[in-house]
Amino acid sequence: MATMASRIWKRPDICGGDACIRGHRIPVWVLVNYRRLGAPDDEILNDYPDLTPADLQAAWEYAAANAEEIDTAIRENEAEE
Repeated sequence: MATMASRIWKRPDICGGDACIRGHRIPVWVLVNYRRLGAPDDEILNDYPDLTPADLQAAWEYAAANAEEIDTAIRENEAEE
């Protein structure tokens, strides 16, 4: 199984430096917020068909290890809306 480090990246030139699924412009915080709003993994995978279950697992692991970063990103996005 691939590690979280092989599936998540943070680059200043992609999504403002937010942690994203490698090879996609999908920030981890977006997936976490979607899940917090009640979306089960199968719905998220349906809405993001390029993602795999392993991508989601890596996102959940990253979010658990970096909870403050993810919470801050969600709050900042909500404030912009």
